[in-house]
Amino acid sequence: MGRAVGRTGCVIVADGDEAIRRMVAAYFEASDVQVSCASNREELILYLRTMRPSLIVLNRKLGNWDGLDILRDLRSRSNVPVVIVAERGRDEVDGVVSLELGADDYIAKPFSARELLARTRAILRRQEAGRVQGSQEREQGGYHFGGWRLEQRTRTVIDSTGAPVSLRKGEYGLLLAFLQAPRRVLTREHLLQATRLHQDISDRSIDVQVMRLRRKFASDPKACRAIQTSRGIGYTFTLAVVPY
Repeated sequence: MGRAVGRTGCVIVADGDEAIRRMVAAYFEASDVQVSCASNREELILYLRTMRPSLIVLNRKLGNWDGLDILRDLRSRSNVPVVIVAERGRDEVDGVVSLELGADDYIAKPFSARELLARTRAILRRQEAGRVQGSQEREQGGYHFGGWRLEQRTRTVIDSTGAPVSLRKGEYGLLLAFLQAPRRVLTREHLLQATRLHQDISDRSIDVQVMRLRRKFASDPKACRAIQTSRGIGYTFTLAVVPY
């Protein structure tokens, strides 16, 4: 199955290919990163019952299970970072869907263990930066905008009816970036960096994050006027914002 159950903070490599598991485990552990390996869904579930991993490397196909179904289940109860590994030949839509469902990165085979380690470390660095940022924000005020309110101390958003609005970490980070620079064109690169402080995502999903946030303001994202697209550049938050 892999290394001893009960280790905390290690990376779980969930892949049915033994060669992949051995390659990743050997390279990561030579780089002082603890690894536990799961060859199927049952082994992965056993690990998750007994430990708190820092990240999961999850194959798009794990035995008879679709990795995206496993990802959905993970996201219903955990924010542990997940890197989806896909077989060569899957199209770009597959990667976008993985990111939409909550994956933190997407990599196609064949890949090098060195590249996977670099991506893993980048995700964990951004996750730690997000914790620091969140701690700082909890001591700050908030923003009024379009009848809504964002409260940084509690990381909550209240709509114009007084009802709380549920936001994912990336959506919260994106909204905060807009509120800090209203009515200014913000590039995708700027928004990506701001969002990464709250959730580990890749640049391929920034447009997906914007679409999700638009849905909070309007059932049809195309009808949302609060966030306007600046073609070829980025996005602009059009509402008046009053900090407090």
